[in-house]
Amino acid sequence: MAGYGADAAAISPSATPLVESIAALVRGGKRLRAVLAWWGWQGAGGAPDDDRILEAAVALELFQAAALIHDDILDRSDTRRGAPSVHRSFEARHRASGWRQDPGHFGTSAAILTGDLCLALSEEVFAAAADASPAPAAARSVFNRMRFEVMAGQYLDVLDEVEVPGKDPAAALERARTVLRYKSARYSVVHPLDLGGVLADPHGAPREPFARFSTPLGEAFQLQDDLLGVFGDPDTTGKPSGDDLREGKRTALVAHALDLLPPEGAEELERALGDAGLTDGQVAGLQRLLEECGARRRVEQAVAALGEEALAALDAMPVADDVRAGLGRLAGRILRWGG
Repeated sequence: MAGYGADAAAISPSATPLVESIAALVRGGKRLRAVLAWWGWQGAGGAPDDDRILEAAVALELFQAAALIHDDILDRSDTRRGAPSVHRSFEARHRASGWRQDPGHFGTSAAILTGDLCLALSEEVFAAAADASPAPAAARSVFNRMRFEVMAGQYLDVLDEVEVPGKDPAAALERARTVLRYKSARYSVVHPLDLGGVLADPHGAPREPFARFSTPLGEAFQLQDDLLGVFGDPDTTGKPSGDDLREGKRTALVAHALDLLPPEGAEELERALGDAGLTDGQVAGLQRLLEECGARRRVEQAVAALGEEALAALDAMPVADDVRAGLGRLAGRILRWGG
């Protein structure tokens, strides 16, 4: 990011916080998408130290950072990875500087621009990798599809927070699975693995075997994240416990609970969802409700079943042993992250 920081400083020293915010955010995280792309590249015959896959990995991390910046604005999240979210950091900068007008509006505006810049940098870096690949159009198609699906999934997530409840349990669960699939699962696991393979060899990459492995693994990953959003330890997640409840997230966990709870329990959960003022005690009560009705157990069972499906597909994947072993280790980490 040093070169972009110099470019910002050349425009004005006041512009450097845009790049500094991105640099701070990409220093953290699991690097899941980058590592999957790297294994996909090797699974299609690419050399592990080729600059093209390294550039693609950087592009994926920048895309992830852009998504997080915008997601924190949409969710009104105060923290990310144990530190203030980008819009809150800019808001604090405004307050500390004694600037005019509304600090909250400034923070949101600056973070939107930072996220947009991060998205543009992601495209710029990816273009270099795609242009040097055997089939630039095929690589761009995967990247463009990933970006489109995330935006659509994010919109559905926001929509589900405000739509009037009343869907039948099966429809609510299907909607929740659609959101998790397109908002996170496919761009976190499916597309990065596929993208690495397409960049190396669009014709020889085992794309269908990749998908049979990555699709259930991606859904398991997001279901784990949904559990963390309600039951997670703040020291591990970097976010307050129960954040998804305060944000009104209608996850698969919530859909299962509304199916399992008696009417009075379902009404209690509906009233609480989206209440930003929930106390820690109220969150603890809702956690008990979700656990005692069996909703948490249902999600954990789904994660286990999806993990078994992914690992079975990995065993049958036509790749070198070291690639299979690497993907197996990564899958094991993903399936343990919720624990």
